[in-house]
Amino acid sequence: MFERWRLEECHPSGCLIDLCLQMGVIMVLKQTWNNFMELGYPLLQNWWSRRKIRKGGQHMESKVSLPQWDKDWNLQPMNPHGLVDEYLEMVLQFGFTTIFVAAFPLAPLLALLNNIIEIRLDAYKFVTQWRRPMPARAIDIGIWHGVLEWIGVLAVITNAFVIAITSDYIPRFVYVFKYGPCVNQTYGHEKCLTGYMNSSLSVFDMGEDSQPRYCRYRDYRAPPWNSEPYEFTLQFWHVLAARLAFIIVFEHLVFGIKSFIAYLIPDMPKGLCERVRREKYLMQEMMYEAELEHLQKERKKNGKRYHHEWP
Repeated sequence: MFERWRLEECHPSGCLIDLCLQMGVIMVLKQTWNNFMELGYPLLQNWWSRRKIRKGGQHMESKVSLPQWDKDWNLQPMNPHGLVDEYLEMVLQFGFTTIFVAAFPLAPLLALLNNIIEIRLDAYKFVTQWRRPMPARAIDIGIWHGVLEWIGVLAVITNAFVIAITSDYIPRFVYVFKYGPCVNQTYGHEKCLTGYMNSSLSVFDMGEDSQPRYCRYRDYRAPPWNSEPYEFTLQFWHVLAARLAFIIVFEHLVFGIKSFIAYLIPDMPKGLCERVRREKYLMQEMMYEAELEHLQKERKKNGKRYHHEWP
């Protein structure tokens, strides 16, 4: 069994299937388990706390009802780190969804369905299973905004490399327009990829005593009977150049579209920006007037006379 299965290389069909299966496990099973643990763990802890109270003889008669604050005190305390775990969960999900979306296109849909369910689970957990957290004022989500920005940049670069290097899209594209049977035709059809698999396999000489003598492997190298055996062929350099060109064009195109949309849809409307600037100007004017009034009172108090006065 161990001689037949080789784990250090991808399947002949490509490496995307392995990444797709891994993403499917993460987006379906792992998220389902996380939701179950987020709600089930506080429920189990609260049930155990009530059980210990009953065993300790601290329960009251059924006719007497405890105040709401006493009931809330028996709930689970808020995480000392606040909402860090909640933010971290969402950021990790955003990272998996965007970075590997080229390998698993269903990831955004599964993330949306998970978030719809998790909104209700978190609401139930915060209201009924945890103590009321201490409120804190915040302008925005803080450093998480920068983290999401960098994940978005990393996602564009990663998807460009996944499409260009991991998948067979670029080698197929080069074969169709450079080496396939449809090179001299102005249209494409299903037969344009005829012979692609044979062109993507190289020949290796295993020796005269081996049966069979020649084996095939995925690469673009010259055959052993060539004047320069096992050297890279011209098709290899064409594929490599096409991959690098695709990475550069893809990144610049996506970043350009992102910047254009960000320019069209600003973070704050123009009217709101003008009101913010107006409010800032009025605050500065009030501070200057208060300081001027204070200085004038100090002058009158000290009985000093100057040749000119403040307006």
